[in-house]
Amino acid sequence: MSLYDQRGPFAVTRERDVVMSTRDGKRLLADIYRPEGAESVPVLVRRTPYGNRENDLAETFNEADFYASHGYLTVVQNTRGRFGSEGVWYPFVYEGNDGFDAIEWAAQLPGSNGRVGTFGQSYGALAQYLAASQRPEHLITCIPVSAPLAAFENYWYQRGALELSWTLSYFLNMALDTLGKSGDVDGLARLEALKADPAVRFSPLKDEALRRMPLADWIDTFGAGAPFLADVLHHSADGAYWWAVDVRRQFHNMDVPMLHLGSWYDIANWDTPQYFNGLREHAMSERARDNQAILMGPWAHLLPYSQPTSRGTGDIDFGPEAATSLVAVQLAWFDHYLKNGGHELPRSPVRIFVMGENRWREEKEWPLERTVFTDFYLHSAGSANTAEGDGTLTVGTPGPESPDHYRYDPDTPVPTAGGRYVGGGVRNQDKNQARHDVLVYTAEPQQSPVELTGPVEAYLHVGTDGPDTDFVAVLCDVHPDGFVQNLAEGVVRGRFRDSFDDPQPMQPDTVYELNVSLGNLSHVVAAGHRIRLQVTSSNFPRWDRNTNTGEPIDKAIRTRVAQQTLFHDVLRPSRLILPVIPA
Repeated sequence: MSLYDQRGPFAVTRERDVVMSTRDGKRLLADIYRPEGAESVPVLVRRTPYGNRENDLAETFNEADFYASHGYLTVVQNTRGRFGSEGVWYPFVYEGNDGFDAIEWAAQLPGSNGRVGTFGQSYGALAQYLAASQRPEHLITCIPVSAPLAAFENYWYQRGALELSWTLSYFLNMALDTLGKSGDVDGLARLEALKADPAVRFSPLKDEALRRMPLADWIDTFGAGAPFLADVLHHSADGAYWWAVDVRRQFHNMDVPMLHLGSWYDIANWDTPQYFNGLREHAMSERARDNQAILMGPWAHLLPYSQPTSRGTGDIDFGPEAATSLVAVQLAWFDHYLKNGGHELPRSPVRIFVMGENRWREEKEWPLERTVFTDFYLHSAGSANTAEGDGTLTVGTPGPESPDHYRYDPDTPVPTAGGRYVGGGVRNQDKNQARHDVLVYTAEPQQSPVELTGPVEAYLHVGTDGPDTDFVAVLCDVHPDGFVQNLAEGVVRGRFRDSFDDPQPMQPDTVYELNVSLGNLSHVVAAGHRIRLQVTSSNFPRWDRNTNTGEPIDKAIRTRVAQQTLFHDVLRPSRLILPVIPA
């Protein structure tokens, strides 16, 4: 065990409720962790809407004491409107300016040497990027973990489909906290009754609650506890509301080295490599562009920190190498940049965990330069329904083949089985692939291992008889014992097929080519295993059910059955594009 896996040599004192005033006069509260006896030390800042005390929402993720024990003055600040900080909390809107103010304030604290780094996960990761875009003078480096990038494409929404279970459960927990502090006993009881397990603090919503229509009713249900839900539902297409915190538009304003941490089963799987590549290309200075790094591990959204574990992602144990202490990784980075090169970093900017082989590997870029993007074509004689059907997946192009059909009924959706969401990960897909509204295309067993590392896409030629519908694709590894491991997934909401900000209805008797992004992965399909693609039209309750009516999602009160067709012939070759790494 190295120094970086252990508590440091300093005893730590904690100053509570230290006040900082923002530029517009709001008083924000922070706890400050001081290494006893240390003078003129670097500062680390974490800003969070989840609190910094015992019984707050995020106490279990508080690494502040660990960093302070290694000689850092560590600040954990409650964001505007949260846990005693003044003002009104609205997700992300104030984090650029407030983050700038917090960094500059922290640099002047007694005991600080003026060199500041930032850390934090999820909300606290995007808050770092937004603050960095304002270029605070004393900011030296950042370590964002699992940060969302484009809220309509991959956060509150997924390419137009609402992240239903996660979004409503998130607002439920925030509303419970808000109403609890206001003393609204009746409101608390009403919301607690909606939880799947009232005894569990972060329990998701019950299935029957998630089926409620119209979705706009949730605005009144949460009431003063989460008033911003109205805006999330109202802005059901991309546009200026979402662009205001889309950091892709701010890459050119950032000018510090960053370590971007993400994972293969994380909701930010698609986002993390975009931050890395975007800043490598567009950051202000050559120094910033040359000092971006990325680490992608085999976890879900709740990453292992002080208690690393290889079982961080559902039904798969990724072995002892997966048990990585991320606080140790972050500490080494901070020591390098904030303590005058106090720790030597890996020479390669990309570090990935290769699932299947279950080992870490260093690379120079993402995607890998040696990637061979390979087309795997969908085939059948018209009966690809279920894993027992005749659907196959080969590198051979299709001929004059019959299309596949299925009936999508929003009232009996395909249930969510793992994936890239909070609480997701690996789940056996066998039950879903026994349904007749699921098309399954399976390759022959691998004669030798094949590595898939990089972004995954599918191009599906489809038709429907309604004005709107969804198509969902799931990439799987079929183990010899029958276990079907989900690797990556994606969805296309039909009306957003060409544009996220200009949705257009679908037309019956029309064939559309849909591009489905399945995000990123690194996985070795072992000899004897089979590659499989699953295609259907729902993933509930992760994504809201497309009602097939074309009505706005917040107002829809009825559903209709859609007749779906998937074409895979010589003129309409549906295909999966896999990032094959040569042996």
